[in-house]
Amino acid sequence: MRRPALVPTVRSLLALCLTLGCGLARQALGDGPADNRADQVRPVPPPGLPVPDDIRASLSARTESLGREIEALRRDLARQPARLALLPDLEIFHKAVDWALRYNEFFKTNEFSAPEGSSAAQRLLDEGARRATALRGEPTPYWTEARGPVVRGYRSRLDGSVQPYGLVVPDTFQPAARQPYRLDFWFHGRGETLSELAFLDERMRRAGEFAPRDAFVLHPYGRYCNGSRFAGETDAWEAFDQVRARYPIDEDRLVVRGFSLGGASCWHFATHHAWRWAAAAPGAGFSETAEFLRVFQNESLKPAPWEPLLWRWYDGTAHAANVRMVPLVAYSGEKDRQIQAAQAMEKAMAEEGLALTHVIGAGMGHSYSEAAKQDLNRRLDALAAQGRDPFPRTVHFVTHTLRYPRMAWVRVDELGQHWSPARVVAERRDEGTFHIVTTNVTALTLEIEAGLFTLPSDQKPRVVLDGTTLAGALPGSDRSWTSSFHRTESGWVTGARPASGLRKRSGLQGPIDDAFMDAFLFVRPTGAALGPEIGAWTARELERAIREWRSQYRGDVRVVDDTAVTDADLASHHVVLWGDPASNALLRRIADRLPLRWDAQGVHTPAGDHPVERCVPVLIYPNPLNPERYVVLNSGFTFREYDYLNNARQTPKLPDWAVVDVRTPPTARTPGEIVSAGFFGERWEWQKPLR
Repeated sequence: MRRPALVPTVRSLLALCLTLGCGLARQALGDGPADNRADQVRPVPPPGLPVPDDIRASLSARTESLGREIEALRRDLARQPARLALLPDLEIFHKAVDWALRYNEFFKTNEFSAPEGSSAAQRLLDEGARRATALRGEPTPYWTEARGPVVRGYRSRLDGSVQPYGLVVPDTFQPAARQPYRLDFWFHGRGETLSELAFLDERMRRAGEFAPRDAFVLHPYGRYCNGSRFAGETDAWEAFDQVRARYPIDEDRLVVRGFSLGGASCWHFATHHAWRWAAAAPGAGFSETAEFLRVFQNESLKPAPWEPLLWRWYDGTAHAANVRMVPLVAYSGEKDRQIQAAQAMEKAMAEEGLALTHVIGAGMGHSYSEAAKQDLNRRLDALAAQGRDPFPRTVHFVTHTLRYPRMAWVRVDELGQHWSPARVVAERRDEGTFHIVTTNVTALTLEIEAGLFTLPSDQKPRVVLDGTTLAGALPGSDRSWTSSFHRTESGWVTGARPASGLRKRSGLQGPIDDAFMDAFLFVRPTGAALGPEIGAWTARELERAIREWRSQYRGDVRVVDDTAVTDADLASHHVVLWGDPASNALLRRIADRLPLRWDAQGVHTPAGDHPVERCVPVLIYPNPLNPERYVVLNSGFTFREYDYLNNARQTPKLPDWAVVDVRTPPTARTPGEIVSAGFFGERWEWQKPLR
């Protein structure tokens, strides 16, 4: 989250103090009227401090040495997959210092220079070298059984990058015992200078705001400073997958917590993934976009017609009904402007017939009071000890997109219309009877895990679905049960819908930004463009998308030429095609199988034609060469530099498709003038544009 703005004089003094090496944190300085000016956007991350040549040379030499050792280990451990899997635990240290040097991301003098001790960079390189030695020689590398604050890494499926996470391992942890432990997610606050170097140094030395006894605490990096949205959300789950594979975690005792920007993350995870948690404790933050920006940022909003619909992707208030499925206690300082987040949720929950438990720190601003911390710990310890119910009798679920299809034993497979509320209330009346009421749902599955369903395996459960009585599938002999249903013109029937053409489904439902939550590949054109303006625009936007992915999501994009894409690439990646049908060979192969036509005369849609010399389409669609994956045309993630200044702005800025007039120069908000845009229907069919 953001700190109050400082006046220019104080900014100047702080900058001078930093240059002189006083060691003060270089904080994000925003939230005032200046951050509402799209024509004067300050850079995020900010420029780093100058590093003296001798220090730079020394750190560079050590970083290069660690890099060579990592590559040697990669070769030497090629036939030892278990040890090779630990290599990211070293690579995170190399990346942290290498990127700080390469991209001017030292933000405090003590990150690179510490006359009376080790700098942060030196400490990270020391630990990287120590781990390299241990990985070669120790039967069980020391950090895999360490207690207290530990940092580890993994290689992300999104872009192949190495990503770090912090972990607090309880003192009572005994690797051999395999006793399952409670685990708390803790989401960090906003930090425009939170490079990998700063994150690792902090997480190596400090347990954090809360460290319950006999519990692991996972600190996701979240791909830098995005409120664990998009790739940041995927990062949290990838880090968790690593932790539960390496440590004994009780998945019925997961707690989600966070404060400030981390509180915003917590509101999202608590409402969209409510069934995963034994308890949730968001602190401050924001719980939705529109009201927060008006109240906190004093921003006058003028959204495009599709943006309010897309706010529902992350708005906790739009998913308030899901709080029925998770014990939740919110915290706010009495004098904190970010109390607005809890108040907005309180109002939304009241409309669902729910009351919010809200602990308020008396007299506090944007921080916890000690009394409130004790109160929160008492409540959460009790809830975690009780644990979640893996098979609740009643499920309440609301979603607006199949990006979030599940609540406990209910999975929504199809919607009547995306971005309108879809609701399910499913009740287990007795062991063999289920009553379900739906709104805006056209297919769903009931899925009960092994060991939880006790109806005899020769009896079919009875399902009353929107008043229609149906027979479900037989239970499994392992006491599991899965049964699907879909709606036809005559009503609900048992069974999954027969495959027939394209349909929006989970992980293949759009909008454009959804492509960047799983493995993706940029495909670069090698031919001549349809026209010079189109060629120049696509080249600039490609370069920008690569650069901004690195700075905002901390990875290097996979990029291949259009002539070098393989069948394996198409099988395992969403592909982002840059250029046009003349310049990009892969786009040319599929051009006649897309829902719009692009040729030497222009861009042709059912709603109208657009001149070739100035218009470019951007879109997301199932890849005709592999309908299990997306194809995207000419777009990275759709929010831009203006939106980096406040995380509540980091929402999708384009729907499923748009036509861009490239004669209008790109800005900090748009890639050009959006002359037409809209969503595809539930069968990926053309619909009337919203502009």
